[in-house]
Amino acid sequence: MPTLDGAEFAAADQVFGERLETAQRYVEHLATTGIERGLIGPREVPRLWTRHVLNCAVVEEFISEGASVVDVGSGAGLPGLCLAIARPDLSLTLVEPLERRVIWLNEVIEDLGLENVTVLRARAEQVVGEVEADYVTARAVSALVGLLDITMPILRGTGELLALKGRSAAEEITKARKKLNKYGAREVDILTAGADLLEEPTTVVQVKL
Repeated sequence: MPTLDGAEFAAADQVFGERLETAQRYVEHLATTGIERGLIGPREVPRLWTRHVLNCAVVEEFISEGASVVDVGSGAGLPGLCLAIARPDLSLTLVEPLERRVIWLNEVIEDLGLENVTVLRARAEQVVGEVEADYVTARAVSALVGLLDITMPILRGTGELLALKGRSAAEEITKARKKLNKYGAREVDILTAGADLLEEPTTVVQVKL
């Protein structure tokens, strides 16, 4: 089972606080049933904390108090469940089209006793008009140019997209410039989350409407 070393523990303790034990149980789910059901690759186990859970959870620093968040293509709950654990004040809706993933997510939510998160089995474009969000989050769903089409309509002209990205962030923004203009993006920034906590901070493309 993945354990926290000194630096990881300090980061996890700061991000999750009194809900650290809940985060640890979530990681146990990822490392066991998450692998058994094909949501996480077995090679990811040693780096579940650093590359996945903490990498996602630190994005909470860009989300305001009491906000509503829709996480599209949630998969194994990254970043949706990480944010739900770290920030009980948030209202999370996880949007995931694959049934086996939805079943797993609901089992984990029930086991962890999370009351601020619900799961919708749907594609992102199918929930437009059904859910409202101050923020939409996405990780490893698609390049920004395609991601805009499935996330911007959920925001209904106001709010923010927080897309977790890698080194290609600037290039993706350049390729998506025409579409960003089409959707009326006011600001587009590349942010860094967890710079003082993580060895490899998280790169986030923030699109404000």
